[in-house]
Amino acid sequence: MSYDLLFEPVRIGPVTAPNRFFAAPHATGHGFSLPAGSTALRAMKAEGGWGTVAVQITEVSQDSDMANHPIERIWDDVYLDQHAKQVDAIKAHGALAAIELAHGGMRARNFATGVPVIGPSDLPILRPEMPVQARAMDKSDIREFRRAHKKAAQNAKDVGYDILYVYAAHDISLLSHFLSRRTNFRSDEYGGSLENRARLLREVLEDTLEVAAGERAVALRFGVHEPGAKHAMTYDGEGREVVEMLADLPDLWDVNISGWSADSATSRFTEQGYQLEFTSFVKTITDKPVVGVGRFTSPDTMVSVIKSGKLDLIGGARPSIADPFLPNKIKENRIEEIRECVGCNVCVSMDSYGVPLRCTQNPTIGEEWRRNWHPEIVGKAEKQENSLIIGAGPAGLECALTLAKAGHQVTLADAAEEVGGRARLEGGLPGMHAYRRVIDYRLWNLQQMGNVDIFTSSPLETDDLEDFGADNIIFATGASWRRDGVGGSNFDPVDWAEGTTVLTPDDIIAGVIPDGPVVIYDDDHNYMASILAELLRAKGCETTYVTPLASVATWTAHTLEQRSIIGRFKSQGIPIHVNSTLSGYSNGVVTVQDAYAVNSERQFEAAALLFVGARLPNKRLFDGFVQTQSATQGVLAGDCLVPGMIQAAVHSGHRIAKELIYGGAGPFKLEKPT
Repeated sequence: MSYDLLFEPVRIGPVTAPNRFFAAPHATGHGFSLPAGSTALRAMKAEGGWGTVAVQITEVSQDSDMANHPIERIWDDVYLDQHAKQVDAIKAHGALAAIELAHGGMRARNFATGVPVIGPSDLPILRPEMPVQARAMDKSDIREFRRAHKKAAQNAKDVGYDILYVYAAHDISLLSHFLSRRTNFRSDEYGGSLENRARLLREVLEDTLEVAAGERAVALRFGVHEPGAKHAMTYDGEGREVVEMLADLPDLWDVNISGWSADSATSRFTEQGYQLEFTSFVKTITDKPVVGVGRFTSPDTMVSVIKSGKLDLIGGARPSIADPFLPNKIKENRIEEIRECVGCNVCVSMDSYGVPLRCTQNPTIGEEWRRNWHPEIVGKAEKQENSLIIGAGPAGLECALTLAKAGHQVTLADAAEEVGGRARLEGGLPGMHAYRRVIDYRLWNLQQMGNVDIFTSSPLETDDLEDFGADNIIFATGASWRRDGVGGSNFDPVDWAEGTTVLTPDDIIAGVIPDGPVVIYDDDHNYMASILAELLRAKGCETTYVTPLASVATWTAHTLEQRSIIGRFKSQGIPIHVNSTLSGYSNGVVTVQDAYAVNSERQFEAAALLFVGARLPNKRLFDGFVQTQSATQGVLAGDCLVPGMIQAAVHSGHRIAKELIYGGAGPFKLEKPT
């Protein structure tokens, strides 16, 4: 298929995008306090061929403080110099620079600025766990907001941004709060009918167009559909009516579904292009260009979306994180080299914690400035060495590819019949097929290189290592799930009663299916226990989910999956017991204790207890190697060093390779690529 269509220029009001690749606004975890980091990250996307690179939510006034989220700011002159540098860095590669001007409204917290949170009505903010309320804006507040937004737009224009966003999406915008019947209970001209509720949005659009003055484009980012929300905007209801009302006002429509958990749904619950069902109608209403997202990674799909008239520009947030050079690889017909997003939302979880981005596929993201890591350029090793990597899982594959690019002679050995380690095993679980992309990208590239030998079905022992004669041996032999009751809430090993069947995720993945009811005890709190609960239920096992924490799969709240997981449990009839500590398992009965009540034991019949807790590094081979006191350098990598997420394993493999390439440099050395 020809991909020339994707590289056609697109006119956006008074400016022209050089191609149809649009790096959508997203948080980087740097914000106004670490501008060099966000600048380097966005410049890398422009270098990689994204024709338009957009900056994340940028606060337009001090009463829009998002507290623990590192957001950009442009409401004071002190922030303008860093924005000017960012614009220059993006434009240096020929891309347009866009900025998402926004006010958080009832999503703001204002902990840092200390001023009241504002919104259309007197209501608690849209973070019910926080003891903060919003004050209903009066007419003077509305005038002040418009003035601040207009001043921010002027600042953005002055520093050189090509596209100025008006933001009304994700339920994180003051403008969306005025639009919504859920949050707007006003009785004046800004409340009641949809026309009234849209009045402020129209006024701000007109203000921004006035500032742009035909010299800059104005984009409207709007959530046309809110799945499952009360009084929701819907693509066949008020969402459509807003588009019809404002069809030709902005120069660009950036459309999505809201809130954030819907817009950034994981691959476990959605497929590529999942938003088109709700957003494709916009092109039938407006003559203005339309951009949308949907975790697009396939160039064939992108061409199809453009040809079918659903979008004019292909938006990418997570795909542009996973591979900043995705456009260039398509242009140069290097499709197999695309580092496809796996849709795991580790990037999202980092923003939830307010730290710089991490990515399962791209270990260099967030390290462009701090370590000067480049996603495509490794540089040549100071000394060409022979490296043996034991274990071809995520860490081993990434380490092998990075060392090979630097010129090392690499031997990659794995005891299994196939490479991939935990990415292969977990990628075979329900909804997890996209995780195999961690393998596919690295394996294909390694197979193209003449300085790499890959051996499967090759278990090694200490004597084999002595005979190999490698300069470096990297042990990436992974980790195994613990069976002894040690997990996040319990550090004391358990002696299970004789005759009980205690299983781990390793057993279920290997094909063990209990004959009878199963209690799953989740003391890991990520996705694994919930996936195995679904799997066992689908196999006909009566399954009960128990966790000592106050919520199901607690970490997945940060990856935006928790609601979907609970919904699956409800639809499949899987009972949920939270705040329930495992206190015993004997005679086919699992006993749990309410964590906050005395004498509140509950018992469940169980043919097996599936314990999902901590993991232990598989270090037997490394420990034996150390005993030999060999002069060869031995290094632990990935889960064998310390068990963690797949993202952490990939990052570990990359970091260790870089340290070997640059002569054992410390992890924070600024390594200059050549």
